[in-house]
Amino acid sequence: MDFSLRPLAFDALPGWTEDDPTPLIAALRRCHRQVSTVKPHRTGALGISSADLLPAYEASLTAAPNSGAEARAFFEALFEPFQLSKSDGSPGFVTAFYEPVVPVSATPDGVFRFPFYRRPDDLVDINDTNRPPGFDPGFTFGRESEDGVCEYPDRQAIEQGYLSGRGLEIAYARSKEDVFFAHVQGAARLVYPNGTTTRITYAAKSGHPFSAIGKLLIDRGDIDRQTVSMQSIRAWLTAHPEQADEVYWHNRSFIFFREAPVEDADLGPIAAAKVALEPGRSLAVDRLIHTFGTPFFLASDSLTSIDDGKPFRKLMLALDTGSAIVGPTRGDIFTGSGDHAGFLAGAVRNPADFFILIPKTAAPRYR
Repeated sequence: MDFSLRPLAFDALPGWTEDDPTPLIAALRRCHRQVSTVKPHRTGALGISSADLLPAYEASLTAAPNSGAEARAFFEALFEPFQLSKSDGSPGFVTAFYEPVVPVSATPDGVFRFPFYRRPDDLVDINDTNRPPGFDPGFTFGRESEDGVCEYPDRQAIEQGYLSGRGLEIAYARSKEDVFFAHVQGAARLVYPNGTTTRITYAAKSGHPFSAIGKLLIDRGDIDRQTVSMQSIRAWLTAHPEQADEVYWHNRSFIFFREAPVEDADLGPIAAAKVALEPGRSLAVDRLIHTFGTPFFLASDSLTSIDDGKPFRKLMLALDTGSAIVGPTRGDIFTGSGDHAGFLAGAVRNPADFFILIPKTAAPRYR
């Protein structure tokens, strides 16, 4: 493995005594429902399993902390902290994501013209059992054709009409930007003209690798690397409509969605862990290494935009993943839903220290 673990005491975690992780108790209960009634989460290469985490999930069912100190005591009783470090000594890195809230119409018109699509029936999952010889090993989706599995049409082909007339449209947004950034985030809340709100979450993708359009704009000299953010990218796209398609199509990956109800307006979407995200406390991680439901404590001196100007020091729960979230100390923080959450998420690109909380019953394996 290209990382190491070093055991610590809780009081060695920077800012631990100031954090109030109470919201994570309810998130642990949601994890308990998932692993006990549906199925356990896949164990990552680090080796922490849902069975290892189950005692903490069960303890959360009766926990009722009345203060940050009591919530911290809950975790101190059940976990041991370890500093997670890459073997090359490079720092960890965090970005952030959010759930956009998008005005939509169920039918297209002169204003609402840009569709969100359901998964097509000719899109198939690809694995080692059905991957054609010579097919790009990075592709996990493809198209079922008369001649077998082949590459699925990319963003440009789909936006130019490949899926038209197949009845796959969920709803229509007012701008291609709204659709594209919902693709990047992997979910959105949709608000219809009559006030009805529903949610779309990730169902599948075309299979093409994700290519960051922000990097493209930086490389072309259109946006300053030091000030790049989601907001600056959107502003550039709005100001340059004649070049926007070329930039969008640079990212050949295309996301398909499924519809879901908004069961609790205070929570985020149900993400990869099949558990609703806790705003400000949910972390996307590399699922090949880490197991969903594992607590992480993050500390970043430079990340001050999320927590009222204070350096970021929070206990998080690993509940999601993403194609750009690769490595043992790479994380993506869920900031919540709506424009303010998007503002918070848009500029997060910061080094961070990663500390993983390992259940006490499993901790001897890592000392």
